[in-house]
Amino acid sequence: MELFIDIETIPDQREGAFERIRQGITAPGQYKKPESIAEWLRDNGDSEAENQWRKTALDGGTGQVICIGYACEDEAAQAISRRLDQPEGDLLRAFNRAIGEALADRNEVDRQLTYIGHNAAGFDLPFLYKRFVVNGIKPRARLFQNARPLSDNLFDTMSAWAGYGNRISLDNLCNALGIPSPKDGIDGSQVWDFVQGGKIVEVAEYCKRDVEAVRTIYRRLNFLEVAA
Repeated sequence: MELFIDIETIPDQREGAFERIRQGITAPGQYKKPESIAEWLRDNGDSEAENQWRKTALDGGTGQVICIGYACEDEAAQAISRRLDQPEGDLLRAFNRAIGEALADRNEVDRQLTYIGHNAAGFDLPFLYKRFVVNGIKPRARLFQNARPLSDNLFDTMSAWAGYGNRISLDNLCNALGIPSPKDGIDGSQVWDFVQGGKIVEVAEYCKRDVEAVRTIYRRLNFLEVAA
């Protein structure tokens, strides 16, 4: 079964996470005098801590999943999301149920899954695996979090286009192929701001657009939709 996937993540939500980062902020090396160091920390400490805290959304050991977008084969993209006051574990269990039902409907097992995503090898699958581990929940289907970007169980559209070890954004790849970009009014860097603003529906719709874009790219890269 081909499973197109994309996740949206948010920074570390554990109590005191921002404060711990703030306490570890130090002035750049060129500041030597105690008074200049103190001045830099006063003027820049909070903003630097904010920047570093937001980056925890890229680390599966600290950040959390707020939305999982997926599409099975040719079916319409779906998104499972949660509010900030809902446990991350509930989201992961809902994803487990969805994948279990999809496999059962097709009389397949997890080893027949092929995940398809943009930078799925470097981000989505390893991040999901870590969050399942942190929450003590066993994935319903194996995540193949260490699979090669192009293998039987994983097709990474970024690696397929840019080559192993190289990068291209989903937006830029869509532009290169003449595919409408899913980044309409929101991108990954804005997910936390949208979530904070209570716009989880918009985040879920954005996540689904990413999934649909990945599916279109996958078909183009594999010449599945070309003129005779």
